[in-house]
Amino acid sequence: MNGITFDYMEEYLRNLIPENQGLLGELEEYAKENRVPIAQKETINFLRTMIAIKKPKRVLELGTAIGYSAITIAQTFPCEVTTVERNPEMVELAKKYIEEAKLQDKIKVEVGDCMDILEKLQEPFDLIFMDAGKGHYNHFLPHCLRLLNRDGIIIADNVLFRGMVANDQLVSKRKITIVKRMRKYLDIVSKDPNLYTSVIPMGDGIAVTTRRE
Repeated sequence: MNGITFDYMEEYLRNLIPENQGLLGELEEYAKENRVPIAQKETINFLRTMIAIKKPKRVLELGTAIGYSAITIAQTFPCEVTTVERNPEMVELAKKYIEEAKLQDKIKVEVGDCMDILEKLQEPFDLIFMDAGKGHYNHFLPHCLRLLNRDGIIIADNVLFRGMVANDQLVSKRKITIVKRMRKYLDIVSKDPNLYTSVIPMGDGIAVTTRRE
């Protein structure tokens, strides 16, 4: 159990989601064998649903890894995806898989630290997916709000961080800083009078934020 939901709930909900075939299935196997952190199955399914509903023209992703979620987004709806990754090894793998998916014209990989790239970006996005630097979401947020279209959506993954964010008894000493910063992020987006935020106990915790009209 990941500390967020009961095992039987998680197993039942996961079994409702069809298995990925082809390249996405290969990426899941690669991530599992090489311990590469990618979005959980429930999170990817939720992201697909939100993309299908929102039909964004431009999407920003923070945290490319091997390109799993970026490819998922671009395959779900024909949008432009800008994805940010600082690990050179991950960048090379992501570009390789993006080319295999024939999505190199739709997905642009920005190489560098998320904060550095965020400071340089100017064009607005319809949807932003945060999945990098778990202890820096609250630092990313001002830039993400600046870059977000008026009716845009921010989806932040891992916000309950193995259940630690919601339960002090689960917090390990090595993760205290991340947990404190994630709590700060959730506090900011939940209490800001200009925002609506829902935290969903799915996968490792998902926070969906949009502006109040």
